[in-house]
Amino acid sequence: MKLNINTDFTKFPRAISVLAADKAGATVPYARAVLAHDERHLRRRAIETETGDKVLVDLPEPVALDNGDRLVLEDGRQLEIVAAPEDVYDIRARDAVHLTALAWHIGNRHLAAAIEAGRILILRDHVIKAMLEGLGATVSEVREPFRPVRGAYSGHGGHDHGHAHSHAEAHADAHGESHSHSHSHSHSHDDHHHHD
Repeated sequence: MKLNINTDFTKFPRAISVLAADKAGATVPYARAVLAHDERHLRRRAIETETGDKVLVDLPEPVALDNGDRLVLEDGRQLEIVAAPEDVYDIRARDAVHLTALAWHIGNRHLAAAIEAGRILILRDHVIKAMLEGLGATVSEVREPFRPVRGAYSGHGGHDHGHAHSHAEAHADAHGESHSHSHSHSHSHDDHHHHD
């Protein structure tokens, strides 16, 4: 959501804590905010409810919110977070072992993925689609809420690698070519220096 640079944030109700969906109990939320998966990574940002009201999220640390989680306002009211429908691929495999292999290839490219018992969902990318089909997957275009697996870093505002190197790898995999993993990452946790 884009706000004018002169927006007076003090006029907005302020959300100061998070309540997980399974902890919400019988409390009825006063409103809902429908957010895409990347918009559900929050710390300090204004968001908009379904009715067009603004709320300033002002949390002590970044969080990755899931469908049904609540933001708790200073006055005690709860705002429910709803996962927005997104354009994704529904990926199916021959069997459980094949699905696991597909999940490995997707994970190896640092792509956000929702993994279920019989399928995987990822955001649409035609190059990745070609790779997966080359690996024997059945890939369909669907539009539904995208709830990717939260990584080990999700408590620190999520972990979005991006996939600048994914296309070259995907082309190689789709055509049975080998490729070396000599990608340079700018992520601090990938740049470990070991000393004897």
